[in-house]
Amino acid sequence: MRTILYLLQKEFIQVFRNKAMLPIIFLMPVIQMLILVYAATMEMKSVNITVVDLDLSETTTRLTAKFEASTFFHVTRAQLSPAETDKILLKGSTDVVVTFPQGFERDLKRKDEASVQILVDAINGSAAELSNAYLQTVIGSYNQKIRAEMMGVPKFNPPQQIAAIPAYWYNPELNFKFYMAPGILVILVTVIGLFLSSLNLVREKEMGTIEQLNVTPIKKYHFIIGKMIPFLIIALLDLTFGLLVAKVVFALPFRGNILTLYVFTSVYLFLVMSIGLFVSAISDTQQQVLFVSFFFLIVFIIMSGLFTPVESMPVWAQKLDIINPLYYLIRIIRNVVLKGSGLLDMTRELISMSVYGLIMFSLAVWRYRKTV
Repeated sequence: MRTILYLLQKEFIQVFRNKAMLPIIFLMPVIQMLILVYAATMEMKSVNITVVDLDLSETTTRLTAKFEASTFFHVTRAQLSPAETDKILLKGSTDVVVTFPQGFERDLKRKDEASVQILVDAINGSAAELSNAYLQTVIGSYNQKIRAEMMGVPKFNPPQQIAAIPAYWYNPELNFKFYMAPGILVILVTVIGLFLSSLNLVREKEMGTIEQLNVTPIKKYHFIIGKMIPFLIIALLDLTFGLLVAKVVFALPFRGNILTLYVFTSVYLFLVMSIGLFVSAISDTQQQVLFVSFFFLIVFIIMSGLFTPVESMPVWAQKLDIINPLYYLIRIIRNVVLKGSGLLDMTRELISMSVYGLIMFSLAVWRYRKTV
């Protein structure tokens, strides 16, 4: 135990002497929480719509006014030819073009039907689908209104109408920041645990100080533990700071037990630091560690469910998440913070991370012993 305490003392002195590492430890949490939570959003707050009204009738004017009344749409009226319409979509000057053809109102009154053209920029498929759905809702609502006017009734109500009243649990206001903030916290502790711990070990190799440690009676697992614990403590402190920022700035609710979250995070940090130390044990330079860690981190983030639900991925990709540490903690932290889940609710994830962490820790110790 005394050996580990001496190693911890050495590591903390080494960390705080490294001026390049201090900004990452103390400034990165603020930057991540204040910038990424706002930037990493899937919400659509404004869709640019260009309305081409070739009919210039009372009906098309009233329907265009319906678009303008919605806070979701930013409407621009223009008189464009089909070629010009294609051109503005190609340039990305607008998201949607709605074209009312000549004779729109006449066809509606004489034939009881009329056509409207909606062209949607579908480079972003989800945004295009959502924009079209909102447009169809506005047009459908207006269609009911004019049919009621044509039939001479106060309001058109279809018979046997079913009213659906949605109830949104855990995030009733559908605030996307509540969804993203816990995920950003996971990235925060992962960078501390994965990058800094692995870079610290390989830095010993580059400086040659690891050779001095190798001739001491320090056991290999003592050395690995001594490298892990300081960054585990730092990562937990950064998690605390990140939670405070999320609570103060974004009013993030915290419905779970804070100790439960720290237990899960500690197990997770043991896992990712074991992975980082294994990578550093098989690397000779900090550049090699950065390349390997960055490659796996990008893959892990994309497949973790941070931005899109894991259930939307192919089945084979969902099965691969069994080796994705970020998948476990993102799922855990959202459930603990927003739902109030406890240890018993997330037992499978806790066991999986523990077993995974022990395997990677054993590999790190084994590989370090083999190469030194």
